[in-house]
Amino acid sequence: MGGNSRTTFAKRQKERARQEKQAEKAQRRAERKLQQKEDPGSASLSNSPVVTYDEEGNPEGLSFHDF
Repeated sequence: MGGNSRTTFAKRQKERARQEKQAEKAQRRAERKLQQKEDPGSASLSNSPVVTYDEEGNPEGLSFHDF
């Protein structure tokens, strides 16, 4: 039974890493989509706060340093 907990833990870590990677990809896609809509001569999104997402794809709260 001792070996089962190690494999379960490894599976959890692997699944969490997969979900984080998927969320990062979704965020990059959304940013690219917004940049495509912008005019090349307009201001970039660097002045606006960056929205980050958790494993479920829900937006996380903004901190003081985001403004």
